[in-house]
Amino acid sequence: MQHDSTVCYHAITVIRTQIQLSEEQAAKAKRLASERGVSMAEVIRDAVDRLPDRDERSERWTRARAVLGKFHDVEGKTDVGLRHDEYLAEIFEEDLRKK
Repeated sequence: MQHDSTVCYHAITVIRTQIQLSEEQAAKAKRLASERGVSMAEVIRDAVDRLPDRDERSERWTRARAVLGKFHDVEGKTDVGLRHDEYLAEIFEEDLRKK
């Protein structure tokens, strides 16, 4: 027995749903659908399919926090995170002078 909001689409079952888009999002989806010759729903399904299966942001933050303080600059500098561009420029200049 099929639910009223469930339909078969290209050999897959899809669930009819309603979403709200900003004017810009709706215009973009409509334009892409027109360019591709498909429905707006197909464009949105494609976009959802491209999302990762899970939100990896919290996992990345956990891994990043796990290494905090574990590495130290060999010269004992404590501001490498703030001045890394300056330090890299110094290293590159030294390397160029050696050549």
